[in-house]
Amino acid sequence: MPQDSDPTARQAMPEFGGGPPLSHFEFWPAWLFYAPVWLWIVGLMVRYRSIRLPLIANVGFPVGGLVGERKSELFARLTGPERAHLPGYVVVTRTPESGDAALPRIAAQLAAARLAYPLVAKPDIGCRGAGVQPIRTSFDLVRYFRDFPEGEQFLLQRMVDVEGEAGVFYVRQPGASRGRVVSLTLKYFPKVVGDGHSTLRELIAVDPRAGRVRHLYLRRFHRELDQVLPAGTVQRLVFSGSHSKGAIFRNGAAHITPAMAARFDRIADAIPGFHFGRFDVRFADFAAFQRGKDFAIIEYNGAGAEMTHIWDSRMTLGEAWWTLCQQFSLLFAIGEANRKRGARPESWRAFLQQWQREKSLVSRYPITR
Repeated sequence: MPQDSDPTARQAMPEFGGGPPLSHFEFWPAWLFYAPVWLWIVGLMVRYRSIRLPLIANVGFPVGGLVGERKSELFARLTGPERAHLPGYVVVTRTPESGDAALPRIAAQLAAARLAYPLVAKPDIGCRGAGVQPIRTSFDLVRYFRDFPEGEQFLLQRMVDVEGEAGVFYVRQPGASRGRVVSLTLKYFPKVVGDGHSTLRELIAVDPRAGRVRHLYLRRFHRELDQVLPAGTVQRLVFSGSHSKGAIFRNGAAHITPAMAARFDRIADAIPGFHFGRFDVRFADFAAFQRGKDFAIIEYNGAGAEMTHIWDSRMTLGEAWWTLCQQFSLLFAIGEANRKRGARPESWRAFLQQWQREKSLVSRYPITR
């Protein structure tokens, strides 16, 4: 569990709070958890007489950002002064050469962009933290390049190495001058603390939460599992702020402020066609973030975004389902408003091609750290 005694965590994030280690539905199979939500979506399709409205929620995004969008293309859409919230990055193509042979070329890209280690590697196409790894040395970079699918692209982004992370879900009706932050997810990174005699495997096993979802961590640390952690040594169990990879989510709705919403209004203004999606941000000081200052957008997405505060272990199943139903109601309503303004969705063939490609790529990416 997060270590509340960590002073960095206290500065960066609100107190973690209590509650059960896991909700009973938190790691249900997707087909089971989302079944009632799909029934709601079918009802929305009937109501609006369209199955493709989500594809025009964000006009100009490939299939509305529902699936398969490139991070580099979304980053390029964020322009003007608000682009300063994006950490620097370069796009690298996995060529047939070895990682050692590619290293000088990549080093030149990094130098031109004034980037240096530590970095974060992330696939250009992907979701739920798939393939995200910290890159702290040239050895890490060579290994990541070697393991990445040939012919595909990944980003090397300046690492925002701070404790605070959140998911900010923003919606704006087409034609409106302002929108709303409708969900705020606070992300905590589970840690275990060495006692001088227990192995990492044993520390994970006895943790109230990690021990119940140990499959999320064992593969990631397979080389270190039987090593004894020195007393007082803190081991963070996941780098990526993804729930499916082991991060812990809390509902932060009570911490949304007018200043925060105003800042994301300005950011949305700087992204042509953006009306619906989630910004994943990092910050060192939560109070400053609430004032709309001193944070970095490590990525954002469109129609495929989810109000991830539903994975707070204190959330009931009914609340989670209702939240998602309301999310899709907003998505269809925005798509309908854009249709009335003349937008036309792409074909289902285009959507299926995007989805199939993303699914194929995710299965081939390096392990998430």
